[in-house]
Amino acid sequence: MRKAISAGAGRLSVSVAALLGLVAVLALGGCGRRSGAYELTNISGIMAPLQFTLTDSRTGKQVHADHFKGRIVLLYFGYTHCPDVCPTTLARLTHAVKSLGAKADQVRILFVTVDPKRDSLAVLKRYAAGFGPQVVGLRGSQTALKALTKRYRATYGYGKPDADGNYTVSHSAAVYIFDRDGEARLLGKPTNNGGAYVHDLKMLVDEG
Repeated sequence: MRKAISAGAGRLSVSVAALLGLVAVLALGGCGRRSGAYELTNISGIMAPLQFTLTDSRTGKQVHADHFKGRIVLLYFGYTHCPDVCPTTLARLTHAVKSLGAKADQVRILFVTVDPKRDSLAVLKRYAAGFGPQVVGLRGSQTALKALTKRYRATYGYGKPDADGNYTVSHSAAVYIFDRDGEARLLGKPTNNGGAYVHDLKMLVDEG
């Protein structure tokens, strides 16, 4: 049995299991340990540390999570054909990072495509560069992508192609934020405004 849901980029059918996984991610907003100091949801000790092996669209080479150790990392799943949620979220995150001024280089936004079929390295590189130097486009095989999204309880699915072969992609819209040691610290949701990211990123960067 399949249920039709609309999420982020469009409308498509996904399995009941995937729907339950998405609910689990969104539920983190209610079960995460909150700190009065942070405006985003505190997920310290709840989510797994940053770990992946993907291809960096800027260099065409494989990179691991350790490559970003020493920096604050914002992990976001999306795709370049996304008509609204992805560009809006990336613009919000980029603005928050730029607000750090000279400390902006201490932060990286990792944009992991959930549509590797259409998002070639060249397409992904161009798209990420359009938002600024702190945005890194990452791509992996379906096997690597499924493993990574499962690790962070994220979901994605593909709509039925139209006559021209175009299709929509449904995906989780959460932003996972990791500290300099790669430990999960905060979860951003679509309902969080840019000010919350600015406030919390400044706090994390100032931790040293």
